[in-house]
Amino acid sequence: MIRIAIAEDHQALIDGVKLALEYEEGFSVVGEATDGEALLDLVRKKQPDIVITDIRMPKCDGITATRLIKKEFPAIQVIAFSMFEQDEAVLQMKNAGASGYIMKNSSLKKLIEAIRAVSKNQAFFDDSIVAKDALTKEEIILSSREKEILRLIGEGKTSQEIATMLFIGKSTVDTHRKNIIRKMNIYGKTDLIRFAVERKYDF
Repeated sequence: MIRIAIAEDHQALIDGVKLALEYEEGFSVVGEATDGEALLDLVRKKQPDIVITDIRMPKCDGITATRLIKKEFPAIQVIAFSMFEQDEAVLQMKNAGASGYIMKNSSLKKLIEAIRAVSKNQAFFDDSIVAKDALTKEEIILSSREKEILRLIGEGKTSQEIATMLFIGKSTVDTHRKNIIRKMNIYGKTDLIRFAVERKYDF
């Protein structure tokens, strides 16, 4: 029996994954957590075979939680279950000790394949992911001001708030935002915010 713990800050997603896994032969979900600290407590109490964890969680992010889990319980296998597909995110999870990385938009069948693979000490990474040991795009092409603005966007600041904080005009901030979108080859405000949030975690 493969004993599994799930960590995700959206309860509805936990419920869906848990339901699917409980119908899978040889799987047992031994606990769930909605933040990183609760995940660590769960792991220490239940010591599951496999942990499925989101990266972005309250109190303690999935990267830190994975590192701590692997330090205390090297035999526990960790699978990242994330919306972040950037190379840096994958690389940080790999370096923290994760054996698998599955995108949230992948099928549950793919997640089940990952669980079975890592339970046999095999690595399993989503087909859409290619981790690279390279400098991030922004380190190569974004200016220091653009990086600063990107960081503030990741903290949820509006263009006006950024302008006030940096003592520049709102139009200047908007121009920088447009330049970042162009340089990073992303598609608009929503993708820019998502990318900025990812960068807040040093991806």
